[in-house]
Amino acid sequence: MRRKLFATAMTALWLMSASGPVAQAQAKQNKPALQGRSADTDRSEKHQHMLANAVRHELATLPYYDVFDWLEAELVPGGGVVLRGQVVRPTTATDAVNRVRSLESVTEVTNEIKVLPLSRNDDDLRVSLYRAIYNWSSPLFRYAMRAMPPIHIIVENGRATLKGAVAQQLESQLAYTYASQVPGIFEVRNELRVDE
Repeated sequence: MRRKLFATAMTALWLMSASGPVAQAQAKQNKPALQGRSADTDRSEKHQHMLANAVRHELATLPYYDVFDWLEAELVPGGGVVLRGQVVRPTTATDAVNRVRSLESVTEVTNEIKVLPLSRNDDDLRVSLYRAIYNWSSPLFRYAMRAMPPIHIIVENGRATLKGAVAQQLESQLAYTYASQVPGIFEVRNELRVDE
């Protein structure tokens, strides 16, 4: 059920690649000494891209990772990975660190994941926010049908942050509007990304 991580959950893992058709065509025109350097760069970028995909997969398949959690990963030189985000369960943070650490190419994992404090009020707000955003009569309901809905709802001390990605700016505004109307919420921050 929780097998897919929305494309935005891992925004820090998007890597700039210089191995596209234009870069490859330019590399063929360079002097022989530069071609070897370009091949090393391409290999390094390919390795980084493969590592990013592996980290993304490990985080996406965590058993208790859900719409009320948010995880990000940043690759650092030398095979290090910095994990950030907010989770409801301590085991989610521990599992994330252990899974990423077990990857062959990872040399070090820095854990900056925050475990949200236990709060009955925050739990109630999470459910209310979920119902408001993914209501069956809402245009956002189509996202609720996914294994992992792309709008993540992070609640801490009565304040909510919307994270993730939607297809249109209007959907981002709707999610913010629906969340802002939930009774008992102190503040809503909209950090949704629009994927064109």
